[in-house]
Formats: sequence, structure tokens, C-alpha cells
Amino acid sequence: MSIVVTGASGNLGRLVVEHLLADGTRPGEIIATGRDVAKLDSFAARGVTTRRADFRDEAQLESAFAGADRLLLVSSTDVSERFDNHRRAIDAARTVGVSQLAYVSMVNASTAGNRLAAEHLRTEEYLRASGIPSVILRNGWYLENYTEQLPQITQNGALVGSAGSGRVSGASRADLASAAAAVLTQNDHTGAIYELGGEPFTLSELAATISQELGSEVQYQDFSEPAYAELLTNAGLPPELAKVLADADAGLARGELYTHSDDLARLLGRPAQGHREAVRDALSRIVG
Repeated sequence: MSIVVTGASGNLGRLVVEHLLADGTRPGEIIATGRDVAKLDSFAARGVTTRRADFRDEAQLESAFAGADRLLLVSSTDVSERFDNHRRAIDAARTVGVSQLAYVSMVNASTAGNRLAAEHLRTEEYLRASGIPSVILRNGWYLENYTEQLPQITQNGALVGSAGSGRVSGASRADLASAAAAVLTQNDHTGAIYELGGEPFTLSELAATISQELGSEVQYQDFSEPAYAELLTNAGLPPELAKVLADADAGLARGELYTHSDDLARLLGRPAQGHREAVRDALSRIVG
């Protein structure tokens, strides 16, 4: 069986390839793709096939996906081109005869009102209409979205957002990658839609956890959605991305990033990493 992973040079895709290898998939059965093949050299050195795949070039995607039995479509990070990138990838997969396509979507994509969810739902619908047997992996918000901010959070003594008292079912990239690897290598997942989230928490609870693990006070500061977008822009993010992230936080406040599903734990065969453990691990790397 040949497995293609798109975005294998990115944070999630790279972890999926690592989990496939660790779980016993032979390197020659894995095709790691990315826009910059040089970033995949470490996989090539281990026997993994690497191919260039630019989502803007459907002919190139067909070459990259050729011979694949199963394909993991890691969602594009290009905010303005996300759906068109996904459409071209799905069309290429159909052309070369991929037998199963797993798509990395977003938790609650069919019911949430935030902009990210709308784009993911559009892709899900296009994938279903394509006729390719599929699996939908609706990933929850990454714990790393918070732990990677810890240097700034600890320096400023504040975690900021526009999430109010909403609960987020955060999960680590490693756990979500492990779940994706399980779906790619096991049978009986075709047609499934998995809502993948971990232990829920509010951002006030996250700030309290950081305070306890750090040993100094960190508070959660809640802003309006426009004010949070402006704050992110002033911090250096592109204005469009800042608006998308603030919109997602507003969705968090409405409960759109929470799920009661135990799909992630079932795919992992164990509980997912919680936010306290993630904070503790991240702080140990910063301090260490």
C-alpha cells in the first residue's frame, strides 16, 4: 500500500510521516510531498519517497499523487486560496485513482459559523461530490497555538484573546498526527467523520494553569473581536490572518471549538494529552 502525505514539510504533515514510520509502515510505502522538496531531505535519507507538490499546479499534483492508494490532504495554510488549493488536490487524486482520501478539516465544520469552518465545510462537500472514498478528520484547535506563545505570555504576564468564557477542546499536533496515521493504515474508516478534540478548557483556566506551572501570575485578558484583530496586526501578523484568528476566537466564545466526542482517544487507544501536560512540557523546554 502506498500512502501520500501532503504538506509533509509542515508541522502536522511531518509528524504524520514520523508516526507512520514509528508505527511500522515501510519507508518505501510513504510518499512525502511538499512545495519545497529540500525540506524533505531527512525523510529521503530514511528511504521515504519525496515529491514536489504545489497546490497551485494540478498537473504537478497528479505526478506527486501517482501510484497512491491512500492520501492525506493536510489543509492549505493559504488563507485566500485554501478552497481552490483543496479543489485542485481532490481533482488530481480522483484523476490518478486514489482509493481513499483523508482530509484534515476543522472541528464542528458542519455547524460552526467562523470563517475557517466555512472553508473546510466547502472542501468536505466538494470531496463528497467527487466520489472518492473519504475520511474526514475534523481537528480541534492545536494546543501549540497557545504553548508556542508561552515566551510572550510569561514575559507579559498575560494571555490575550477574544474567546470570553468559551471552552476549547485543544489537542496536540502529535496526537492529531497519530490519529491521522492510524486512519491511513487501518481499514474500516472510509466514510467516517471524526470530531477530534481533547480535554476542554477556557482561556481563563489555561492562564491559571500557566500561573501554577510557572509559579508567577498570568491573567487572561479578553478583548472584543476587532480589538483582538488589531492587537494581532500590531504584533506583526498580516491583517487578513489577524482577522481570521480573531474570528476563530469569537467562534470559540460561541462554543464552536468544543466537542464532547471521544473520537480522538478512541483512535489513539489512550487519552489525549491535556493542556496542563502540554504547558508543563513547553515550559520545561523554555527554561531548560
